[in-house]
Amino acid sequence: MPRVSALDLPDLPKGQLPPHLELQRTRVHCAADAPIHTENIQYSGAYAMMGVDIGSRLDEFCKKFRVEVIRLTEDDMEFDMIGIDPAIANAFRRILIAELATMAIEKVLIANNTSVIQDEVLAHRLGLIPIKVDPSLFEYMSENDTPNEKNTIVFKLHAKCKKGDPRLTVKTDKLEWLPNGSELLVASENPASNPASKPKTYTSFSCSQKSLPEFSKHPIIPKHNDIIIAKLGPGQEIELEAHAVKGLGKTHAKWSPVSTAWYRMLPEVVLLEEVENEKAEELVKKCPVNVFDIEDVAKGKKRATVARPRACTLCRECIRGEDWEKRVALRRVKDHFIFTIESTGALPPDVLFTEAVKILEEKCERVITELS
Repeated sequence: MPRVSALDLPDLPKGQLPPHLELQRTRVHCAADAPIHTENIQYSGAYAMMGVDIGSRLDEFCKKFRVEVIRLTEDDMEFDMIGIDPAIANAFRRILIAELATMAIEKVLIANNTSVIQDEVLAHRLGLIPIKVDPSLFEYMSENDTPNEKNTIVFKLHAKCKKGDPRLTVKTDKLEWLPNGSELLVASENPASNPASKPKTYTSFSCSQKSLPEFSKHPIIPKHNDIIIAKLGPGQEIELEAHAVKGLGKTHAKWSPVSTAWYRMLPEVVLLEEVENEKAEELVKKCPVNVFDIEDVAKGKKRATVARPRACTLCRECIRGEDWEKRVALRRVKDHFIFTIESTGALPPDVLFTEAVKILEEKCERVITELS
């Protein structure tokens, strides 16, 4: 290549990066036998000499940011968040896991348990059962609050395997909602002191939860009625009450509204040259997730194409081997995130995402207020 004086190089348009720098700024490159680095040139003055400011500006963010829903079902959701920083994507993930409220069983009053499961293990299993109810309809309960219809949900479980019967599998369909509150009586030191008084239970409901319009047509039940709680042998019995309260995932995982929330950068697969005939067939066989396909071109030739780049897991099988890195390039788009939410069932995943946006907005407003 002939040497060219720097004075003879063409001028770049002001405010625009050359292609190789733009690629470096917006993509993460993957090599065959090297770890995948996530280096990112983010400070605003990195390309100041070229008249390019890559600092975070609200107007630029508003132009680029968008959300595209790819899949939405009752329990899971996949969507693309485009034009954001990894820190913001991770903030959404952490809020979804730890800062959205749900209802979960917190207190278990065991009247009888002759099963092989210890009381503590049984209480732990009950706490992890997702309850299908809107937590915004309830209040948080502190240590000094009395359990009432506004902060507590009460369930009853009574299962017995009679002698001579086969083993009994106790599932969540045996949990019975008690809209009037607890039915277990609190032990009194002087039970005969006031026989006319109403027996005291572990809750203080002023009205039935069924009388409330929110629950009159939608009774409170576990999300799934086939979760196994215990297995009873002949002669064994379980009798208990379970009290559910409102909480956050950062307090205990049983209050987390998602079974998982995760994201990955959008993979980008580029063919650097035409891959034809035998090489095309070899490339298709190399990929375990069928990213590539073969199309027929003129005169009986076959050519490899990138048919499903989104399915790429960056396993790098396609660039291993002799000269394959010269034919295929694997990259990840730095500001394009594929986000997946799997709800436990208390709330739909799209509602969870909306609530996470509200919480992030409140956090930003608090920061702005403190700075000002």
